[in-house]
Amino acid sequence: MARPRIRHNDHGLLQPPDPGGWTPELSVSVVIPAHDYHDRLDLTLAALSAQSYPAELLEVVVVDDGSTPPVRLPEIRPEHTRLVTAGPDGWGPGHALRRGVDVAEGTIIHRLDADMVACREEVELHLRWHHLADYLVVLGHRLMVDFTSGDLTPEQVRDAVAGGSSGELYDAATATPNHWIDAVSRETDGLREAGPSVGTTLVGASMSVPAALLRAAGGVDPRLTHGEDTELGYRLSQAGAVFVPEAGATSWHLGASGLLRDPEGTVRHNRPYLADLVPTLRLARRGVARQWTVPYVDVVIDANGAGHEAVCASVDAALDGGVPDVRVTLLGPWDELGGQRRDVLTEELVDARLTRVHYRGEGRVRFATSAGRDSFPVPFRFTCRAGWRVHPGALSRLVRWADAQRLAAVTLDLPDGGELGRLERTALVRRAALLSPESTDLDGVLDEIGGVDRVDAPEWGTGEPPGPNDLSIDNLLTLLEEQGLRPPRPAP
Repeated sequence: MARPRIRHNDHGLLQPPDPGGWTPELSVSVVIPAHDYHDRLDLTLAALSAQSYPAELLEVVVVDDGSTPPVRLPEIRPEHTRLVTAGPDGWGPGHALRRGVDVAEGTIIHRLDADMVACREEVELHLRWHHLADYLVVLGHRLMVDFTSGDLTPEQVRDAVAGGSSGELYDAATATPNHWIDAVSRETDGLREAGPSVGTTLVGASMSVPAALLRAAGGVDPRLTHGEDTELGYRLSQAGAVFVPEAGATSWHLGASGLLRDPEGTVRHNRPYLADLVPTLRLARRGVARQWTVPYVDVVIDANGAGHEAVCASVDAALDGGVPDVRVTLLGPWDELGGQRRDVLTEELVDARLTRVHYRGEGRVRFATSAGRDSFPVPFRFTCRAGWRVHPGALSRLVRWADAQRLAAVTLDLPDGGELGRLERTALVRRAALLSPESTDLDGVLDEIGGVDRVDAPEWGTGEPPGPNDLSIDNLLTLLEEQGLRPPRPAP
């Protein structure tokens, strides 16, 4: 499979073949989480039994998520269909989908809800894109219709799909589309011009993704019982995915979605979960400076061999950089700080020990021995030399500017020719590593798929070394004197 270098989300350079005019090679697993809805599931499987995609490359995994009575496979179904249970250690669509993905054997995972009647070419239309690049997320199209049990029989659905007339099963003029997602697609030329939040357009009712990419993104979060598709879309975008809407892959959604049935309750329920896990939903975090499970920017500072005061200057500046949901990762020999007897004032690791104690109560600071390639799933990483700092608000301005320009990376240059730091966008760093894993010219790939810029650090309000107001020995002694804890020093 080729790996074309797609810039941002502009999938326009890919030219998928017309249905029926190509030879499929990739295997696909259609994973269907099912909780009750037995009659609708029968129709979903009947539609899948008449797909244009080769039967030998298509398997269906139905995951029974605690249905009452238990799900049973109907007579009309695809040849390679399996039924598994979600297991007793959880419940909900996220849990069931993860179970299905775990046992699926296909190269591509195609999620489909248990109340969808897909058109004949639905699977083929998804898969034709995946044959062109292995880091795509393809989004199907659904039309919601009123449904009453008994409206259709599995035989009727199978025959209509096989004959290419599934579009006549219901009246599209009276169906309800995905209004806001369709609007986003129209306004962004089919998502080709969509920004960094493109992942939030993922709707789990009909989507497909390479199994390897899904695993690289951490898989489906089994803890989420609602909104799991939006959270997964975010992580897939951070893993480097390009999102492609496939309007032709249309399915009838039998009944209204949960959002349409109770929009206020659904939004109220999902808001805290998504605000905690999806930092690119900036409005959900507006108005409060606090910690979240997934921060917006990870500031990585190498404290190895650096003085305690210099490290503090950089950490404190990062925490005051104008990004309320920032995290600081300090790299150092923290695992070597044992409790053995030592000369506490002159030991070799005294600076590291002081830094560790100084920030042990600060929840926004974590200690690590290595940084890794990126800060996934955090959308931005800023690396900074210990002893240098950004001025208050400068980090926030830098991130906003990089976002407005959709840059993959920004390097802050110092007047002496050195570098103060570097801001990187996780989504494009991950994609660059996927596209060219052996490349020694990461910036070349990043520039091609997103853009790399170099700016003058002082112009961004950064680059000033520790000054007289920083934590220093003299300032500490002065503080002790002011508190009456140390006799005044003699005048020089």
